[in-house]
Amino acid sequence: MGDKMKLLFISDIHGIKTNLEKIKESFQKLDCDKLVVLGDLFYIGPKNKMHEDYDIDYVKNFLNSFKNKIICIKGNCDSEVDGLVCEFPIVSELGIISTINEDIYLTHGHIYNESNWNRSNTILVYGHFHTPFIKNIETNTYINPGSISLPKEGYLPSYLYYDEKEFVIYDINDNVIAKKVL
Repeated sequence: MGDKMKLLFISDIHGIKTNLEKIKESFQKLDCDKLVVLGDLFYIGPKNKMHEDYDIDYVKNFLNSFKNKIICIKGNCDSEVDGLVCEFPIVSELGIISTINEDIYLTHGHIYNESNWNRSNTILVYGHFHTPFIKNIETNTYINPGSISLPKEGYLPSYLYYDEKEFVIYDINDNVIAKKVL
């Protein structure tokens, strides 16, 4: 096997197509094995204004183009019916990716997050809050890639890259927002 696993994480698309071509380019450029989507695929939600690039068909086709390379966690805005248009499974609440060096727990963030996590010595990656960060609290690392579509707190849209040596959060212009070397 020899090669290191490379993952690209995105969260909180909310049906907006704006930055998905950039994600496809980054996925290819970084030679990633899997696209990890941390929920909120299609619905924009009642707290957000309608966006000019809201295009469920585009988002559906984009995600389905990764059907053999996608790991997808259900978000609080995702419904059962969303799974009917997806050619990949949407996993509920909590998932895990085991690598040679660590277990990476995946969730959307509305249930499990830095305020509600009872495991030790873990890495928890989640979206939901639309703000990118890497935080070390006690023995855990909490990572949020931010939102690829509706970032908050003045951040640009962002995504997370992992290659078994490090986690790096990039904004849409490829600037490094945060990094954790493993």
